[in-house]
Amino acid sequence: MPNILVTNDDGINAPGIAALVDVAKQFGDVTVVAPDSPQSGQGHAITLKNPLRLKKVSVFTDIESYQCDGTPADCVKLAKYVIFKDKPIDLCISGINHGSNASLNIIYSGTMSAAMEASIDGIPSVGFSLDDFAYTADFSASKLVAEQIIKGMLANTVTTGNLINVNIPKLPYSQIKGIRVCTQGDGRWEENFQEGTDPHGGKYYWLTGEFHLNNHDPQSDIIALREGYVSVVPSWHDLTNQKALNSYKFLES
Repeated sequence: MPNILVTNDDGINAPGIAALVDVAKQFGDVTVVAPDSPQSGQGHAITLKNPLRLKKVSVFTDIESYQCDGTPADCVKLAKYVIFKDKPIDLCISGINHGSNASLNIIYSGTMSAAMEASIDGIPSVGFSLDDFAYTADFSASKLVAEQIIKGMLANTVTTGNLINVNIPKLPYSQIKGIRVCTQGDGRWEENFQEGTDPHGGKYYWLTGEFHLNNHDPQSDIIALREGYVSVVPSWHDLTNQKALNSYKFLES
């Protein structure tokens, strides 16, 4: 049986990770290492100035589970070098996130950073996200999608990349048109800070914003979601802009 690591960024008590564990246990020996509180938007942050705490908990029936007081990336590092130090991780799955991590959101996503942390060490990894931010989101369709993806990842060896970003539309399973392998959408956030005053008279700023596409590439994950498809984006930690390499030849000496 393959060893499957399950993690997330919404915290070990989030409904999304419970749904993912329920699927994963059909395919292998599952171990959960997840944050003890929500860590959304932490990206690939790691803890350096403070010690990390790892506590064994009984959140899931008959599943070895640990909660960590660090970031999602911290959770995966501890899993790799402490819990799995004497055995391999065959697959790392992260999520199911409450809210989309399509397009530019992958940069900020703790869900995807956890999966990426595992992929850096050559572990096949998947980040799952549902395009629904509600805590009461219905994960029934997402579980069926996750079942397909996990089964496919375990049955096939991919030699050109081991990390995928999976986003699931907010639809009943019967209305999802299929799974589409996509490019990462080119988008950006138009951000704003709402200013307020706390009870002590001090000012605070609350980040808000709206997401906008820079183009409407039909091959992108954003368009796939809008058209009712599950988007799968092969992702990577190499951030080299290959298209721009020759543009900076003037700096060489």
